[in-house]
Amino acid sequence: MLKNLLRKELCLAMHPTGALMLALSAMVLIPNYPYTVIFFYSTLSLFFTCLQGRENNDVSYTLTLPVARRDAVRGRFALAALIELAQLALTGAFCLVRRSLPLPANAAGLEANLSLLGAGFLLFGVFNLVFFPRYYRNIEKVGAPFALASVVFFVLVAAGEALEHAVPFVRDRLDSLDPAYLPARLAALAAGLVLWLLLTALAYRRSVKFFSRLDIA
Repeated sequence: MLKNLLRKELCLAMHPTGALMLALSAMVLIPNYPYTVIFFYSTLSLFFTCLQGRENNDVSYTLTLPVARRDAVRGRFALAALIELAQLALTGAFCLVRRSLPLPANAAGLEANLSLLGAGFLLFGVFNLVFFPRYYRNIEKVGAPFALASVVFFVLVAAGEALEHAVPFVRDRLDSLDPAYLPARLAALAAGLVLWLLLTALAYRRSVKFFSRLDIA
């Protein structure tokens, strides 16, 4: 069931910008750039997907299929998870490419390292928790949930930049390529992954709850 729903999401629902935004993972090759902003672009593609779905009556179409409302939400979350994981995987690959190039240390935020990927997991998890439950309260109003989720996203980005400059542990260990601090960066990655899983699971449960109550004409 989930495989078929994901195939439907990929072939019929996903906005074309989804693939384009994934290519922006290469922005970690830009010197002195706030790399956490890269993850915003995939959230933008999810917004475009939901917006396009509203215009194309995608939800109404999905509910004409032999699936429950819970399954319709599950399909959209599967698409979101696939896009987010693909963005993180590509970002990680370009981080490795960056290591082989004669580029200076990043002065604009986190280095292109495991801590960056941990931050990406956290940002995606928070976005899912803020955006999707509000979207599934009323699928006709896509802009307001995304605006709120974007504000929260960039507040977290700004807070992370502040921590990178103000907290010695973050500055010296997490924002570093020194092999001696690899365990700290691995812990940051693991913590980000766990938080992404928990926040996304909570977002899914709340989305199902709200969508089950929604009156769809």
